[in-house]
Amino acid sequence: MVSYSSRRRKNAITMGLCLAAALFGILWLVMILGVLVWEGFSGLSWSVFTEITPSMGSDGGGLLNAIVGSLMMTFFAVLIGTPLGILAGTYMAEYGRYHPLTSIVRFINDILLSAPSIVIGLFIYEVLVAPFGGFSGWAGSAALAVIVIPVVVRTTEDMLLLVPSQLREAAMALGLPRSVVIRQVAYKAALAGMVTGVLLAVARVSGETAPLLFTALSNNFMSTSMSQPIASLPVVIYNFTKTPDENMQQLAWTGALLITFTVLAMSITARALSSRIKK
Repeated sequence: MVSYSSRRRKNAITMGLCLAAALFGILWLVMILGVLVWEGFSGLSWSVFTEITPSMGSDGGGLLNAIVGSLMMTFFAVLIGTPLGILAGTYMAEYGRYHPLTSIVRFINDILLSAPSIVIGLFIYEVLVAPFGGFSGWAGSAALAVIVIPVVVRTTEDMLLLVPSQLREAAMALGLPRSVVIRQVAYKAALAGMVTGVLLAVARVSGETAPLLFTALSNNFMSTSMSQPIASLPVVIYNFTKTPDENMQQLAWTGALLITFTVLAMSITARALSSRIKK
């Protein structure tokens, strides 16, 4: 029989190893964020938000066209992907909870959640870019929407499954149709969690570069036409880091800082909403 002191010693060793692993991961995260703030904050100025990307060898410039392009494509991606994800998650949780099709859809959704984004970009390239003979903002939004959908599906299903069945039964006992019960009872009870899923999806697609390289491409001009190639912040950062121009490299650091803290803010908001649900 293992003695009490031996169990305490093993527990202390295990806890020490876990703490060391956690501190090791946090150390690298702090170092990465520190370098990002150090390099990116020095280039942060009002011109970053008011001027378009510069050409090689020129001074000044900003990221206005890239920021606008990213916001437009992300907006349309969420606009396309969120309703589809909510409807699919609602079917899986409310109508087809025990149907064999739900297991198949859930399996495919899990594959999409872990699929490399570059594969999604190649798929949209073959479907929307190559047949129509050109890159466009719509193709970029479609690629991002494919990434948004599985995140929203998973969170919608999980949140609706957490709603107590007694609430649905009480509403149905009053003679309400099932669709009304879902809209007025289930959705309201799971609203915070569903909003959290949308925020997580936005955070996921905000920094995606690979699918946009194959779909929206980029340009150095101020363009709001979604039917033409359009600049985006991740692609501009990727392109600027490959140049020897110091001004472009500084803008790349500043763009990376903007994306990182935007994603961090949305993640914190999602966590706060998640904590509210648990309480």
